[in-house]
Amino acid sequence: MFWTTIALSREKCPVLAVAKSSKKCPQTFRYDVCRQKHYRVPISTPDPFLTSASEVIDVRTPAEFAEDHVPGALNLPVLNDEERVEVGTLYHKDFFAARKLGAALITANIASYIHENFLHKPKDYSPLIYCWRGGQRSASLGIILAQIGFKVYVLEGGYRTYRQTVVRDLKELSGRFRFLVLSGMTGVGKTFLLHKLQQHGEQVLDLEGAARHKGSILGLWAGETQPSQKAFESSLRSSLAQFNPSRPVWVESESSKVGLVQIPAHLFQQMRAAHRLELHVPMSWRIRQILRDYPHFTQDRVRLKELLGNLRKFHRQKKLDYWFLLIDNSRWEELVESILTEHYDPAYATSVKRNTEEGHIRNITTLQVDSMAEDYVENTLLADLLEFGSRVYKPIES
Repeated sequence: MFWTTIALSREKCPVLAVAKSSKKCPQTFRYDVCRQKHYRVPISTPDPFLTSASEVIDVRTPAEFAEDHVPGALNLPVLNDEERVEVGTLYHKDFFAARKLGAALITANIASYIHENFLHKPKDYSPLIYCWRGGQRSASLGIILAQIGFKVYVLEGGYRTYRQTVVRDLKELSGRFRFLVLSGMTGVGKTFLLHKLQQHGEQVLDLEGAARHKGSILGLWAGETQPSQKAFESSLRSSLAQFNPSRPVWVESESSKVGLVQIPAHLFQQMRAAHRLELHVPMSWRIRQILRDYPHFTQDRVRLKELLGNLRKFHRQKKLDYWFLLIDNSRWEELVESILTEHYDPAYATSVKRNTEEGHIRNITTLQVDSMAEDYVENTLLADLLEFGSRVYKPIES
């Protein structure tokens, strides 16, 4: 029946049309026609953000995925961490045996994914699949899904292509936007205000959110570990790509590092050159903000002492012992005020002075804030911030 169908459609088939002027044997022509009609293969693409893809699938190991991945990607490792090590170790001893073991492990894993992830997918499901470099791991799943009948894309160059795209885009996007920088001493409520601005529809680049760190020695988020440098940059690229260049982007003043991750150089340069609004807030409100933002430290005194112990290179043991005494006696307000006035505030003043003398801070406006009460922030302070933003950066006509 198959070959009868081929004979009936011979004149309409482009493969057979070419075959008439070729010297290939009839068996080769029949194979080419069969492959064209019945053998589907993945489509190669250089675009890691392909909009026509239904879903992005990362087939690398969980450890590779955890270090960094395309935002929103689903991790379906064709080899898990242990299996990849096992195959790689064997590969150096017996190439052919490693190939057989890899095939056995990969096909078993793919079989489970078909049952768990793909049996319910509609016919128009169209995934984009990638591995480390667009090689055998992505092809193994891609070919099988294509054979089922799905329209499958495989990322050329795999994760490495994605990573190159992130680095290139961060450089380009950083220069496309106008930034407004909120600055001020520790505890003035910069992050709090940025979140409020975001809730009111403003474009906010949340560096501390992406870094999962508040940027100070006490800044690691409770129960969190920081992302890798690559994952941090992926998050920043994802945020910037969603912003409108005709509107300003609010960002918090940071040093070049947020915890252990580094702000990309081009972005940091743009932040330094931006107009900044320096907030001045009464000490009583700063203490309240810090106790609100760091509640876990009042619950884990041992950990708090360990972190403060890292300040030995800046302060004598007598000062640390005094702070430890305040911790032991739950004198939290006194502790916060002492740490602010004797460590963070002097460090901030030194940093501002140095950056000003070096020409990194040129455009700065100060704003005295008498209260950080919720109603004052909502009804007055946000309006002041928005008015400042519109005055500094008038909307760009599109």
